Amino acid sequence: MKPRVRLFNYEVDPLTMDEAVDQVLAWISSRQRACRFIVTPNVNHTVLLDRHAGLRGVYRDADLVLVDGMPVLLTARLLRRPVPGRVAGSDLVPRLFEAAQPRDGIRAYLLGAAPGVAERAAQRIEATWPKTRVVGTNSPPPGFERQPSVNETIVADINRASPDVLIVGLGAPKQELWVHAHRQRLAVSVALCVGATIDFLAAEKPRAPLWMRRTGLEWMHRVATEPRRLLGRYARDGWAFVWLLGRQVTAPKGEVGLTT
Repeated sequence: MKPRVRLFNYEVDPLTMDEAVDQVLAWISSRQRACRFIVTPNVNHTVLLDRHAGLRGVYRDADLVLVDGMPVLLTARLLRRPVPGRVAGSDLVPRLFEAAQPRDGIRAYLLGAAPGVAERAAQRIEATWPKTRVVGTNSPPPGFERQPSVNETIVADINRASPDVLIVGLGAPKQELWVHAHRQRLAVSVALCVGATIDFLAAEKPRAPLWMRRTGLEWMHRVATEPRRLLGRYARDGWAFVWLLGRQVTAPKGEVGLTT
């Protein structure tokens, strides 16, 4: 593995998309059920990490930290950090399914999204990537993470299905905190904390055109499609990110210490 690169108050793995896919496939091929897990920082994560000690602990323990947000990638380039490109979770998952087709395929479990969405995503996944088998889905109710009995049932269902990869779309920071809290009991090779990816796979939410994703304008498309939910959050996070960027640029050696 390449040495990690320091950005803001966390470290990232400077991998390309192909390198990230290869690493996940290697973990799956090993057949070890150690539940390695992947997080994908964007602007929202960066802002949350500045004030959320628990999330910082999750990031320190993550097996891969892959730059998702274009502003985070641009910050790395501004500071001349060797981050080769953006590895968005919503792109990583389909690339992983595609790369597994010439092999034996992948057994996947979908955790998250609204009721019925994961099932539709499963149908589309298996139609698009025939060697990928969705072995289970679960759309937990609000507040489930605070109910031990519900969590026990979810973990047991995942383990009973014996997936290679757990696709977690519960939103940040819930998804990262949940995987971190239960990873020791999850019998999967790798868990991917990937936000709205299940919605995208189900065609419940439209992805931005490719040119917008490549030029860092995907956020505009997201706001246009979900203005009530995202406009206020993006505005708050944007101002906070600019402030954090100022701290990052002016800190000694371009590093910002962890908030206590």
